[in-house]
Order: sequence, then C-alpha cells, then structure tokens
Amino acid sequence: MDRNSVTEPLILTDGLDLAYVNKPSLFVSLAKYTLKIVMWFLFLAWVLLIYLYPGEFGNQLVEKLIQATDGTLFGITGSLFLVFSGPIIIIAFLGVAHLILSGEELFQKKSSKHPRFRLWTFPVLVDGPFGVVSAAEFLGILLFVLFIIWAVYAYTLRNLSLLSLFQLPSKEKCILLLELSGLRFGMIGQLCLAFLFLPIARGSVLLRLIHIPFEHATRYHVWLGHLTMLLFTLHGLFYVIGWAMEGHLLAELLEWKNIGVANLAGVISLLAGLLMWFTSFHPVRRNYFELFFYTHQLYIVFVVFLALHVGDFIFSIAAGGIFLFVLDRFLRFCQSRRTVDILSAKCLPCGTVELILSKPGNLRYNALSFIFLQVRELSWLQWHPFSVSSSPLDGKYHLSILIKVLGGWTAKLRENILNMSEAEPQIEPTQLQRKITASVEGPYGHELPYYLMYDNLVLVAGGIGISPFLAILSDIFHRVRNGRACLSVPRKVFIVWAVKRSNELHLLSTIAVESICPSFSNKLSLEIHIYVTRESEPSLEEGKVHEALNSSGCPMSNCSMSVLVGTGNNIWSGLYVISSTVGFVILLALMDILYIKPYKVSAWWYKGLLFVACMIASVISFGGIVVGLWHLWDRRASLRDKDDVDRIKPDSEQNDGILVHKESNQNYLESSTILKYGSRPDFEEILGSLCKKWGHVDVGVMVCGPPNLQSSVAKEIRSQNVRRGRHDPIFHFNSHSFDL
Repeated sequence: MDRNSVTEPLILTDGLDLAYVNKPSLFVSLAKYTLKIVMWFLFLAWVLLIYLYPGEFGNQLVEKLIQATDGTLFGITGSLFLVFSGPIIIIAFLGVAHLILSGEELFQKKSSKHPRFRLWTFPVLVDGPFGVVSAAEFLGILLFVLFIIWAVYAYTLRNLSLLSLFQLPSKEKCILLLELSGLRFGMIGQLCLAFLFLPIARGSVLLRLIHIPFEHATRYHVWLGHLTMLLFTLHGLFYVIGWAMEGHLLAELLEWKNIGVANLAGVISLLAGLLMWFTSFHPVRRNYFELFFYTHQLYIVFVVFLALHVGDFIFSIAAGGIFLFVLDRFLRFCQSRRTVDILSAKCLPCGTVELILSKPGNLRYNALSFIFLQVRELSWLQWHPFSVSSSPLDGKYHLSILIKVLGGWTAKLRENILNMSEAEPQIEPTQLQRKITASVEGPYGHELPYYLMYDNLVLVAGGIGISPFLAILSDIFHRVRNGRACLSVPRKVFIVWAVKRSNELHLLSTIAVESICPSFSNKLSLEIHIYVTRESEPSLEEGKVHEALNSSGCPMSNCSMSVLVGTGNNIWSGLYVISSTVGFVILLALMDILYIKPYKVSAWWYKGLLFVACMIASVISFGGIVVGLWHLWDRRASLRDKDDVDRIKPDSEQNDGILVHKESNQNYLESSTILKYGSRPDFEEILGSLCKKWGHVDVGVMVCGPPNLQSSVAKEIRSQNVRRGRHDPIFHFNSHSFDL
C-alpha cells in the first residue's frame, strides 16, 4: 500500500481560496478594453500588410515604410524587422499588460436566455486530412488558401512583367522564369514562416491572450508546417531545375556567396526541413514517435542555416515568431532542470500508472491542464504529455496524472515502479529517490475552466481519455460542496465512456466522492454510460474492489515543480519578455556600432549569423537575469510553504480505511452508472435523447479520445445542430485531445 494514498485528499484544502475575485474597477476594465482594441488593430494591420505584400501596391507600401525608417541605426534590417516582426512583438508587450491587469480573475459564467452558435465550437469539417475543423478554424484555413492563391497569382504577373523587359532566347527565358518563380515561392514560404513558430510556444503570451491552449494550437503548427515546407521545397526545386538546364547544378549548390544568397546554407536548411517534414506525417509519427521526436530537433539547424542562407534583413521578416519561440524554449529549459518529488507512484489493475507530483502552492492550473514529463532513468531527451487527472481544489501542493502503458517508454516506467515497490523493503529510504527522477514542464493548457460556462455538459471519453474528465468531475464536486452549484457549476453532466476491458472501470474509483461531496445527487444530475466494447458479458469479478497491484511512496526532498512557466506569475513572465526584447535591441545596436560598421562587415551570411546570435544571447543574458530573480522569488515562496507543517496528512491517517473509501466511492457512483457490454456508443441515439430531455439550452460536448471517436461525435453534433428545432439545444464541440 502506498504511503500517500489519495482516497482522501492527499493535501489539505484548508485555506484554499475558492471565492471569485471581485469585479475589476471601471478604470481597469476600460484599460483592458483599450488594450484589446489596439492589439486587434495591430494584428489586422499586420495580416493585411502580409496579404498585400506580394502585389505591386503592397510592395510599394513596404518600400515606403522602409524608406521612412531606413535612416535609423539598424538600417534596412531594422526597418524590415519593425515592419514584419515588430507588430507581433508589440502585441506580446500589450498582451503582458492585459494579463497583469486581468490579475487572478477567474472564469465567470455569462448568463444567456437563448442558446447561440459559436464559431469555435461548431464543427464544419469532420473527416479528411485536417480532422475535426470548427467554423473559425475553417475561416482561417480559407484565408491562408486564398493568400497562397493570391500571392502566386500576383508574383506570376510580376514575373511575366519583368520577363517582358528582356529580349532573351526561349531557353534562357524559361530558366529565368524558373529562377524567378523559385524566388517568389521562397518569399511566400518566408511569410508563412512568420506564423509557423507562434502556435508551439507553449506558454506564449499570445496563446494565453486568446485562450487557445497549446494542445489545440499544435495542429495549427502542423498545418503551417506542411504548407511552409511545400513552399520551400518548390523554392528549391525550381532553382535546381533551372541550374540543371544551365549545366552547372553542382557548382550552384555548393556556392557560398558573401554578397548575396549562400546557396549551400540553403541546401543544408532545406535538407533539415525535409527530414523533419517527412518524419512528421501521421503514419511515421504514430508508429515511430522517437524518430519523429529526434529529427524534429533539427529545427535548430533549419533556422540557423536559413539565416545564413538569406542574411539578416530577409531573415528578420520571420524573426518575430522565432524570437517568441526562443523566449518560451529557454524558459522551459530552465524549468525542466529541477527534479520533482513523486509523492506517490502506483500501478492500477488495468495497467495504468498513477503518479502524484509535488507542486508549489502558488503554481496555478485547472482541471483541463496537462504537463510534459521526463523520467531521466528512461531517457534524458524524451518528454511526454499527460493530462492532469486532479482538480486544483483537491489541494494546493500536488497534482496527479494517469499514464496508460501504450509504448516502450510507458512500459519501462511501469516496470521501474513495480521493481521499486518489490525492492522497497530491502532498500534504504535514501536510495528510493534515485529509482525515479522526474522533471516537469508545465502545467499548460486552458487557464480558464471553460466547461463551467455550460449548465449542461456531455463528456465523451475513450479509454484513458477519461483522465481530464475525472479532474472535471472532482472540480465540480468540490464546487458543489462549497455551495457554487447555482452560480458556476453545470447542473447536468452526462458521461459516455468507451473502454476495451472492464478492468479499466477501476479508474472511476480514483475520485474520492465521499470525502469531497457525499450529497452531490441532491444538487447535480450525473449520468455515466460505460460501454465495454470487447467483452460480451460481465466478468466474474464485477463489483469487486481492486487494489493497486503495486505502489510506492517516495521520500520527500522538498522539490516541487518550478513556477517558471508561461502560465505562472504574470508580472515575472512579463518582465522576462520585455527585458529579453529590450536586450535584443541593445545587442543589435552595440553589434552595429562596435563591430559591423567599424570593421565593415558586409557578408550576408555572417550578418545573419550575428543576428541569430544576438537573439539567443539577449534571451540568455537579459532574460536570464529575470529568470534568476524569478527563481529566487520562487525559493522564498517555497520556504514559506515549508512552515505549513500540516499541509500533508500523516501516512497513518491516509491509509486507515482505504478500502472502505474505495467501496464508498464505487457505491456513490454506482447508482448513476449504466454498464453496456459488447456494444459501442450510438451518438445519434444519445444526443437525440438529450435533445428531448434537456430542451432549449447550450450543451457543452467535450471529447477526449482517438480521432475516429472525435469525428463520430463531431459529425453527429453537426447533424443535430443543422436539423435542430426551435426548442432544441445547441451542442458545442470541444476537443481535449492532441497528437504530437
């Protein structure tokens, strides 16, 4: 039996502030509203400029902007950086101010008498290469497709206009057209590259500002990655064909100019990009994840040699998004250096591993958060994402995750825990800690518990996809217990859970219903429909309480997660972004004054390298100072937490009556549960019955499971919404699944 059981809350919740923050003052609300308007104006102006740039009008507009700023210290590089990268960095600055003004405001349900459609939650495409696509995402895809078509059309017209100025033989004219087309495709790819790195900055201010969590934004990076690499591949292919027709292909490929484009650097960058691209396709990523993971580290080679290829001033067009990614990457690197206490590790009967990790009291997360976990005994390079299975209201000083054994890494983790548990009596307590050395990045994900905006909630899970919904249920039970059922808690919750085997049902007993809210049935309508797809009848052990096969408690070393994460303290993260950006500008100025001009540095590739070096150095030096101070602040906060000697219950208190609580939890949920063997959920029937039962309301449908499950649910939601009657509910699709 593990020493830190969670059948009752592992950490006491006394003193946990469950109240909503007061409504902000008129001045704060006005300031936030003004910031939003300015940020939207800048963003739309930035997108419009990129849209217009391929045409004659847009090109002339950019030239005028460059001429207006060309007299500055930084020259054309600074002008292009200001025009193409400046807006997104300024938006990040304003976003920091907005987040600081928002403070610790929590989600407040918006009351509406009539349900209404929302672009982000109405599925438009449910099958195909893009997966489930909402109306808002479809508009974004459409805008990018239109941009590519417009850019190719505009550049083609400019190429033909340019060719008409020369009287050349047909072969030479064809070669020139190929090279001009390659140049244009490269520029379109560069413009797409300006967006590519924005979605994968996990703790990005921009993502937090628009409430798009990283797991959702990842798919945008995938889409943009395919588009960008297609454009860069066409860029290289057109040049290769043209050089081959000229008869000096090899000489051109190996050429490294000082003034002009360095071709060999471009070849190296393109090869690195192609390796990342080919290994990122879904079949390779699914069956050979480690190959995908390791080749994707070539992004460093891709970016650095791209800067060498095009020089500093062209690279500065896409530098804004890359700089924001570098900011996030360095912060994650600093956070991941700390090892984290594993308060409890146990193997459940279904083969799932449950880990309870220590966290500081001032590190915020919610029931839809997830973390990236590294176990150094298994790999120093691999990080795997896992949804949090606990509610922040379970306690201030811990969070838990459930890990299903699906591959080599998870199998080794389970084996280590089993071996540790078997060797526990023979090993000294001080040696136990070395068995599992964990590091954590995160928590990431939704900062606001958006599931609270719905009075009626449908949770659809497949297998281990129940993990985040266990956290949601626990969160709802806590809020019901604390008297928030009328204000901020769904009143009706309908759960559909499809599992392969009945031994997975044990996961439901990880929620300590009796200790959280024993009388929830009076305030909350809960229905759980479980489909056991690969068993035709109940097993002989149905209804029997299963204990964890093996479990182990690890010695405490007062090491909890670092608060150095984008969703942490808004002031510190804001100072980090601002100081790094100011440092970048200062380093560029010093480099220009003290090195480039005095020594007459003119090589494009070398200036591109210096530009990247200044970008990285500013984050490490200027941003590193803020990170160091942030770390000291975190240590002082942790020392104050040490004085809270009662925050962890003694082992004896937690172990007493553990089986009683498991049985109670099972009994409490049994009356709300319907088990069906040998069948799969029929979503047409399920949603159709809810239409009649719930009436004219907004219904939030959250799905966590494989792509085919998401497609099935989204297809039926679209169908129900399209043919809905006047008094029927509107179903809102929300996915909580992502595939790296």
